[in-house]
Amino acid sequence: MRRPNILLVTLDQFRAECLGVAGHPVVRTPTLDRLATEGVRFDNHFSNCAPCSPGRASLLTGLWQMNHRVVDNGAPLADDLPMLPRLLRDLGYTPTLFGYTDTALDPRGRADDDPALRNWEEPMAGFDVAVMLDEQIAPWLEWLADEGLDVPDPPFGVYRHADVEIPEGRGASWPPPIYDADHTESAFISNAAISWLDDHSADTEPWCLHLSYLRPHPPYIVPAPYNDMYDPADVPPPHRLESIEAQAAVHPFLAAALNVVPSPADDLDQAQLRATYYGMITEVDAQLGRVIDALRDRGQLDDTIVVVTSDHGEQLGDHWLVEKLGFYDPSYRIPLIVRWPGMTGSPGRVVESFTENVDVLPTLLDVCGGNAPEFCDGASLRPFLDSERRGLDAPPRWRDAVLFEYDFRMPTTTMIEELFGIRQDECAISVIRDRHGKYVHFAADFPSLCFDLDDDPGELRDRSSDPAFTERMLTYAQRMLDLRLRHTDSRLTGSRVTADGLVHRPDPPRPAVGGG
Repeated sequence: MRRPNILLVTLDQFRAECLGVAGHPVVRTPTLDRLATEGVRFDNHFSNCAPCSPGRASLLTGLWQMNHRVVDNGAPLADDLPMLPRLLRDLGYTPTLFGYTDTALDPRGRADDDPALRNWEEPMAGFDVAVMLDEQIAPWLEWLADEGLDVPDPPFGVYRHADVEIPEGRGASWPPPIYDADHTESAFISNAAISWLDDHSADTEPWCLHLSYLRPHPPYIVPAPYNDMYDPADVPPPHRLESIEAQAAVHPFLAAALNVVPSPADDLDQAQLRATYYGMITEVDAQLGRVIDALRDRGQLDDTIVVVTSDHGEQLGDHWLVEKLGFYDPSYRIPLIVRWPGMTGSPGRVVESFTENVDVLPTLLDVCGGNAPEFCDGASLRPFLDSERRGLDAPPRWRDAVLFEYDFRMPTTTMIEELFGIRQDECAISVIRDRHGKYVHFAADFPSLCFDLDDDPGELRDRSSDPAFTERMLTYAQRMLDLRLRHTDSRLTGSRVTADGLVHRPDPPRPAVGGG
């Protein structure tokens, strides 16, 4: 089989369980379900960090946050790090971007008046940009205007709810926007990608598209019929303590976070938020389906590896929070579906072994005939694709835990330091999570947290003060330290300058050992 085309799809802020094929009781995702039955679904897949820029940095560099150091939106990505689009160019691909990568460029060597230093949503180096659609949304708005829509001023007014009466039993986020389902950002990006495919249908060399959809990222709004597709009375309730005050009492970090991103206090509005989010998922699923159908109709789908994942998850009211932050699973557990006709394993399998977004880069390079760089924290998933592995069946020395990170420093203000009395470099959280528990470590002098996931899968009871968990917490802390020591930047550590010149002996490709 020739080198495959590549379609790398990100659905922004997508919770892992929100798939029909995963057994969700409400949300419908026919496109993703079909891809999963034709490929492999990884059921315990995690983002390595949040929010968007850090999460995408890990996805596209194969590095944990401790190594790429993109700690927040607007934190620059060092230009000397491995990046998927550049590595694919080395293999002969021309990676083309539809959407965004949320990359702030390396400021070193740039003049103070360089426009790149005033925009944190640049494309990652190595991508050809077909359509740039970040939070500035200008290309989408221009298209809406061309389509005859009266675009509001300021432009983010396009996200205002239509002035319609909210029916009984529906909540605040129910009203649709001023545009219809044929004019969403997802429709705009899908139209552009399909046109690009038409223009490149005769290409003899394999192509590479990164299709980066905004949805189901907020604002929480979706046009008809998706706004009314799910009844708030039918949605699963959030996992949280009995009150926001009880949740805030769990930890000082949560007390602060709940002042910034609390979920709706009204029960109906909270349920509607979930119903609206599910509608946003089904809408983007339908638009992705148009692209997949276009590939199928053009006879290109079976020449293409399709990878669908997200940059991070969404709290959606769990623990009285919305958006993505902190250390709870809903912010980090995300979907991963790989459809590769060249795999030798049978389709439709579900892998329950732990996987991370840093595994995507080495997987794509492996499938396309390349090798992951020495400096890579992920491992290729090809052993799962080229075998009958399913469930917990994993290759030797595969990870039995995941590690993810969250950094809450804010160089643009001293608010965090003043609130907590800590330094910027203490505004960091590291989490190790296996099948039975989770340990949360803070760089500041904050108490650690520990959750027993066997007894408490919703992470509602911190067990860190329970003497029965003291030894378990110590074990988690030691495993976390081991992982961080093994994964520290190793680019030059295998080199020595000698009288006979430079000696370099790399380690073999990194296996996903014992938690990463």
